[in-house]
Amino acid sequence: MVNTTDRLERYLEDELGECRSEDLEQRLDELGALDDALGSSQIDAELDLLSALANETRYTLIRVLVAAGDELCVCELHAVVDITESGLSHALSNLVDAGLVESRKDGRWKKYRATNRAVAIVTLVEGTVE
Repeated sequence: MVNTTDRLERYLEDELGECRSEDLEQRLDELGALDDALGSSQIDAELDLLSALANETRYTLIRVLVAAGDELCVCELHAVVDITESGLSHALSNLVDAGLVESRKDGRWKKYRATNRAVAIVTLVEGTVE
């Protein structure tokens, strides 16, 4: 923390022309409040979401479900990705856990649908890629 504080003090000196101990303490308090506002549980949840998307199979499943705009049976999803049934089940479970997919049983079939969160993320990503 000493190097971090020294560096922050030098930065504040450059920005303010001088850096008093009150300036340094105030800035440390402001930065601490930012860190507290995020909260570790929020960061963990966001990392879980990003981890769920950071796999080609899972991202493909999300893209297909968003594009479909409706429920798809697990057998339809299996036709889209070239993985084992166990791998598909695991990928879908990760997506459900991340809040990107919802599932329901329909008789002997299991159907999946993209959540609004998944639609928003895919829309955002599509808007940033040219």
